[in-house]
Amino acid sequence: MAVVIDQPVADFEAQATSGQTFNLAALKGKQVVIYFYPKDSTPGCTTEGQGFRDQYAAFKAANTEVFGVSRDSVKSHENFKGKQEFPFELISDKDEAVCQLFDVIKLKKLYGKEYLGVDRSTFLIDKEGVLRQEWRGVKVPGHVDAVLAAAQALNKA
Repeated sequence: MAVVIDQPVADFEAQATSGQTFNLAALKGKQVVIYFYPKDSTPGCTTEGQGFRDQYAAFKAANTEVFGVSRDSVKSHENFKGKQEFPFELISDKDEAVCQLFDVIKLKKLYGKEYLGVDRSTFLIDKEGVLRQEWRGVKVPGHVDAVLAAAQALNKA
């Protein structure tokens, strides 16, 4: 079952960078931003990741952890994270279980060819594990600022 606004997000585990296993339940008491992106080291995904990197201190100040998710391997994520100096972990979702939970696999078109790909999306989960806001079909410019503003407002609530 896919996530729903104002409902608890089902706990899940997934492999992440730095040898970590991501576990949502372990983050209770912190807000969590999970952003889905199509592919490591592509222009839009790099720009979006850099935005989260550059605002990371502000997210931490708002008691918010940031995680990126794509279908790339942990090895690919490690290279991407290292090259871009991301201070947050990237989650590998090769089997698409996390993508299915958040319903971000969509039919896309590239050069007239249709394929199933990750719809750039971001989710803000509160300290109790409840989904409070979602952004789907994200355009990168200005997006990180909007997510940060929402995280700061939720942290004050």
